[in-house]
Amino acid sequence: MPAYTFEALQADGKSRKGVIEADTAKAARALLRGQALVPLAVEPVAGGAGGSAMSRPIGGGRAFNSTHLAIWTRQLAGLVGSGLPLERSLTALADESEDERQRNLIANLRAEVNAGSPLAKAMAQHPREFSPVYTAVIAAGEQGGHLGQVLERLADDLEERQALKAKLIGAALYPAIVTLVAIVIVIFLVSYVVPQVATVFAGTKRALPWLTVAMLALSDFVRGYGWWLLGTIILIAAAVRSALRNPVFLQKFDAAWLRLPLVGRLARGYNAARFAGTLAMLAGAGVPILRSLQAAAETLNNTALRADAEDALVMVREGAPLASALAQKKRFPGLLAMFARLGEQTGQLPLMLQRAANQLSAEVQRRAMALATILEPLLIVVMGVVVMLIVLAVMLPIIQLNQWVK
Repeated sequence: MPAYTFEALQADGKSRKGVIEADTAKAARALLRGQALVPLAVEPVAGGAGGSAMSRPIGGGRAFNSTHLAIWTRQLAGLVGSGLPLERSLTALADESEDERQRNLIANLRAEVNAGSPLAKAMAQHPREFSPVYTAVIAAGEQGGHLGQVLERLADDLEERQALKAKLIGAALYPAIVTLVAIVIVIFLVSYVVPQVATVFAGTKRALPWLTVAMLALSDFVRGYGWWLLGTIILIAAAVRSALRNPVFLQKFDAAWLRLPLVGRLARGYNAARFAGTLAMLAGAGVPILRSLQAAAETLNNTALRADAEDALVMVREGAPLASALAQKKRFPGLLAMFARLGEQTGQLPLMLQRAANQLSAEVQRRAMALATILEPLLIVVMGVVVMLIVLAVMLPIIQLNQWVK
């Protein structure tokens, strides 16, 4: 049954907005009048004319960001797991939602479920909100008759992914702020403070200290060519971004990124943890291994690793064990192939893959925190040295002038 958004007047003259389900807009208006409301506007949830409301995206942006999706999934898992029918669970979540786009989206899902459509099929019509991995897990849960458990597992995965991402951002935030502040301070000192030295000692015929001369030359360069340098950096960044749209160049760039000493290992670990966690969740939900591999490969941000995962998928399709296929791809950590082999030998592949994902995530967090711990004092020391050199470049001529006077 289609869903419609409405705006109507109550008996006290106040305006009321909401979502109502009806066969047609005319039937929706009749239902509103039956509730002692005066309909002012009744529109399909997705808006616009022509085509099914479910065939178009809702609103201008996403209803769920990653955090809201994890919370909503956990809420739906709790309601379904407690024995509440799916339709009533969606109704409760729609009524409690304070965001109009979320409320409209849930109302659309509820309307499709009421019409006999599986929840996964209804979600698949909103690819901006629900990824193929998400809908595949939901479909497996519906087919196996344990939707509540699958939703719990899906919520756990979303929350763990969010936690890992938040920790990585937190580890990189402080060094990034310190670096930005240091660059601003150095540019200010070099472009404004140091030139004052040149004006003060312009009339003297004494040779300035070499550090002051070098700093004045750097100041002249920044003042004369600073904007040109900034423009060049912007053009180079734009050119690199444009080149990254080429799949071949992007894969080579990602492969080179993985070979970097520190950030390369972090990127490998992060992507491998995401791949293993997704594969464990899909396999545990009962999704066939080939489909699970394909979906897990699509979650990889690094295209070089994604190509390796797709090559491993081809090997598994041809009959090779998963562990052997992953072991041949050296970009994946050896830990992943080892746990996959243990899982295949013991018949507990999802459990072992999840353990691999947990260990890889813990290793990524440990390395990120260790790197941040090293970078924070190092950046402060570097900033202090640079500022000290600038101060010395300013002070040395003054000290030299005092000696001349004496």
